Amino acid sequence: MTSTAAPKSGARAAQPEHLGHVIFIAAAAAMGGFLFGYDSSVINGAVEAIRDRYNIGSGTLAQVIAIALIGCAVGAATAGRIADRIGRIRCMQIAAVLFTVSAVGSALPFALWDLMLWRIIGGFAIGMASVIGPAYIAEVAPPAYRGRLGSFQQAAIVVGIAVSQLVNWGLLNAAGGKQRGELMGLEAWQVMLGVMVIPAALYGLLSFAIPESPRYLISAGKEDRARTVLAEVEGSDVDLDARVAEIELAMKSEHKSTFKDLLGGGFFFKPIVWIGIGLSAFQQFVGINVAFYYSATLWQSVGIDPADSFFYSFTTSIINIIGTVIAMIFVDRIGRKPLALIGSVGMVVGLALEAWAFSYHLVDGKLPSTQGWVALVAAHLFVLFFALSWGVVVWVFLGEMFPNKIRAAALGVAASAQWIANWAITASFPSLSDWNLSGTYIIYTVFAALSIPFVLKFVKETKGKALEEMG
Repeated sequence: MTSTAAPKSGARAAQPEHLGHVIFIAAAAAMGGFLFGYDSSVINGAVEAIRDRYNIGSGTLAQVIAIALIGCAVGAATAGRIADRIGRIRCMQIAAVLFTVSAVGSALPFALWDLMLWRIIGGFAIGMASVIGPAYIAEVAPPAYRGRLGSFQQAAIVVGIAVSQLVNWGLLNAAGGKQRGELMGLEAWQVMLGVMVIPAALYGLLSFAIPESPRYLISAGKEDRARTVLAEVEGSDVDLDARVAEIELAMKSEHKSTFKDLLGGGFFFKPIVWIGIGLSAFQQFVGINVAFYYSATLWQSVGIDPADSFFYSFTTSIINIIGTVIAMIFVDRIGRKPLALIGSVGMVVGLALEAWAFSYHLVDGKLPSTQGWVALVAAHLFVLFFALSWGVVVWVFLGEMFPNKIRAAALGVAASAQWIANWAITASFPSLSDWNLSGTYIIYTVFAALSIPFVLKFVKETKGKALEEMG
């Protein structure tokens, strides 16, 4: 960089004067991640009630559950453009309204078709939250704290999943253990879906208490306001003019990657793009979202009492949190690739044990005692190994592995592949489990096993490398 370039601000070494305020800002933005996790998994408590109330088969039920993912894909694809036009905070407020509308509509459906409509709207909000939260935190956080504050989003997602399962369990017990039991003048499953109004409203209120992103403010010509926000989050001892100039220079020098930039090689996309797509697909094809969308249904299908099945859904989500914390601790210590391989091996063991347990015939509507306990322990083992590896590592890889020139577009394609794979697993599980539950878990086991040679052969370690080194 020549002497005419913007001077370095020293922000990377700066200690924010009000670190607590910065943490509050990041936590408020991460409420979108909490709603992402909550809305994604709360449907777990309503699956069997929806099947019974509307008298539908497994194929139709799968579409009701999976249709939200269509909204997710659209929301994720459009959130960036919306945020660039009207600002990050307005984008959060739109998502909060959509979460609220979806919760109310899902709790009070007239028929099956409008329940599906409300789920699409909720999915659109999930997609928006999945994009805008991490982007906002990255733009507002002081550079010295960006990594730790950025982890708030993933932590909020897994906490949202856990809270949704705890609330579902509590409401089921309040309704006498029946998903269609009366509760507050509604059926229990309706209350489960409607409770999301509370965190959605909180998210909306918090969005009024946090500042707009300095990056957006500068792009909108509001440099004075950007300086004020930078002083809030990075400290008044920072050279604010230099920081504004630094951000302006970075924005001007950015390459706006397009779909055309991804083309090349012998198979349409460049090889590195296919590797990103592969990571996204394997992350979903091991069947992780079955554990969050269908676990209550799964345990009831092998004879476990509904109240107990909801409790096990909650304990699984606690294991998910523990695994995520482990990943956050070790991803920079032992590297992304070793963690992915450890996770793959653990998932193979857990899924194979589940497949074995589910292969036994039910006795009086239940699995034999030994197989039942093996299935429960193996399910928790699978979620633990997924959470401490692929649940976090894939997103780290996707953020680091692509060359600068194509990073944004490649990440978009890989994320789209993830939503599509998620939809495929979510939509197929009810029918596959009707066909052969053990066989379904054998399929997931095979994908977990195939992920090992895929990582060994195609995935390069990105730990300790600058983004500019990715070629």
